[in-house]
Amino acid sequence: MKLGELAARLGCKLDGVETVEIRGVAGIESAKAGDVTFLSNPKYFRELAKTLASAVFLDEKVVIERGPGLPPLAALRSKNPYFDFARAIELFTAPVAYAPGIHPSAVVAKSAKIGQGAHIGPYCFVDEGVEIGRNAVLHSLVTIYRNTRIGDDFFAHSQTVVREGCTIGNRVILQNGAVIGGDGFGFAKRPDGRWHKIMQYAPVVIEDDVEIQANSCIDRATVGETRIRRGAKIDDLVLVGHACEVGEDAIVCGQVGLAGSTRVGNNCILAGQVGSAGHLEIGDGATVTSQSGIPSDVPPGALYSGYPAMENKLWLRVMAALKNLPEMQKTLRRVVKELDRPE
Repeated sequence: MKLGELAARLGCKLDGVETVEIRGVAGIESAKAGDVTFLSNPKYFRELAKTLASAVFLDEKVVIERGPGLPPLAALRSKNPYFDFARAIELFTAPVAYAPGIHPSAVVAKSAKIGQGAHIGPYCFVDEGVEIGRNAVLHSLVTIYRNTRIGDDFFAHSQTVVREGCTIGNRVILQNGAVIGGDGFGFAKRPDGRWHKIMQYAPVVIEDDVEIQANSCIDRATVGETRIRRGAKIDDLVLVGHACEVGEDAIVCGQVGLAGSTRVGNNCILAGQVGSAGHLEIGDGATVTSQSGIPSDVPPGALYSGYPAMENKLWLRVMAALKNLPEMQKTLRRVVKELDRPE
């Protein structure tokens, strides 16, 4: 594709030669002639001077400075370089197509309703009363329990499980090993001191345009429901406990754990390994940084860090003070000793 055509299709302003041939996309460090790359993180600004790419998606104000002897680097000026680079990937990568039909090794109940254009791959199991929409893909070894409702353009990668009675919207993607609707972790103490399992009857509801990545678990509830709202993205190895709610367009990163009845607002970001206590609310637009522990509610729009999670600016001050504690302790001991000396 010519560089001029690429710029036109993505609505970017081109600083460079329109006839340059672009053959693919690559990261700024590994790009070569014929590739288009991007720069959005200032950490990689130094790579701009030495990349071998033919073109780069850049913010409108970034100035290109090239090292000696390197070929010219065209700029595709963008208000959102990362987003436009993501769109460029789609132009150079053909999606894998799956032919409609049911593989001979798949087991599909007679009462199941499968939409037009759906692909049911090897060794899949679709139970009684299931409804699956148009153009769905069940790759292989996918298990759909009874009375589940699934919308159009669903994609379930190998070894995913959707348990009984769950509801899944349109354009939902489940990566390998995701489990939707496994039993919530609920037990009551018996008089004899043993644990009694609390039945988990309430379903999981996954709204449209959600993606849940590998080996994550969204637990069903005892009563009510567990709900993942439209556009939310859930990373690998995440646990969403029973009766939780994850808001629209929220980002939940790897190894996050949400205890039961946690409410995560719209457009929140929970970075890797965040853990929450149960029965609390994280307000709309809040961000919680990596490895933070949340014992109580987080206000809307807040930036929280640490354990117990607190405002990020306060946490930075606490960490700075913590680093100086050994020296402060020495000073305190010396002062106490001097005060204790007899006159």
